[in-house]
Amino acid sequence: MSEVNTPLDRTSRTLTSYFRAFWTIVRNSLVRDMSFRSNFLIECISSAAWVFMNLGFYLLIFHYTTEIGKGTGWGKYEFFVFLATTMLVNSVVQAFFMPNAQEFSELIRTGNLDFALLKPIDTQFLVSVHRVEWSSFSNLFVGLALLAYSLWHLASRPEQPVQLSGTTVLLYVGYILCGIAILYSLMISLAATSIWLGRNQTLYNFWFYITNFSRYPMEIYGGSYGLPLQVFFTYIIPVLVVVNVPARIMAQPLQADSSGSWFLPIFALFATIFSLLASRLVFRLALASYRSASS
Repeated sequence: MSEVNTPLDRTSRTLTSYFRAFWTIVRNSLVRDMSFRSNFLIECISSAAWVFMNLGFYLLIFHYTTEIGKGTGWGKYEFFVFLATTMLVNSVVQAFFMPNAQEFSELIRTGNLDFALLKPIDTQFLVSVHRVEWSSFSNLFVGLALLAYSLWHLASRPEQPVQLSGTTVLLYVGYILCGIAILYSLMISLAATSIWLGRNQTLYNFWFYITNFSRYPMEIYGGSYGLPLQVFFTYIIPVLVVVNVPARIMAQPLQADSSGSWFLPIFALFATIFSLLASRLVFRLALASYRSASS
């Protein structure tokens, strides 16, 4: 009796093959980095040193003020939860996606994109994760330590202590994944423009300027000048939801604003789905315009 080949079975085998390919890439990248241990340690130390200098800057700020923005609720340890969340999101993006996006234009210039197109695997998947930068995970551990330290202070304070639950932690992890997906979508879309622009990486470099807005609580973008920025980078290019949503869920800095607190997390889910679909469309349109180096 022949085995029934259902669509569910084919999907399961496809996902399994992609997971095996991804695991092979992760393992080979680790072997490559461990072949040059001194260089790996130097990169980890330099990356962590930059994080600690950044943390020292905010410690200096909180020496003179009690919160970021008057009446926003982002006190010292609430903001450190925000900062730790930023570290977690950026460390994953920098480890898995940033090195590959930076090399995309080089693949076009050298003709190596032709080899990626010939592989029996999705091209976007292959060019997005063909290399893993393990040294970037040093910031992940610093972020986890800062998160645990900040939450301990928030939970032990006498006035309005933060109460964490399993649901809160699951939502926090889920929205961190949403933030990673949004940043990846923006990055791969801008990197794909290299097909149209050749060696010109201006639009990809613009990613760094855009994501700078996600490093701060959205409440600071107020007034007649800041409000247009808040609206644009929340609802047009949704980088402000990347860190703000998971950080709010964990730190709960705006407990008085319960009337609209549900809207931003729901919007973040739609923004994640839309960003992934839009980046897929842009990548496929760009790839359709690619001309082989041998043609």
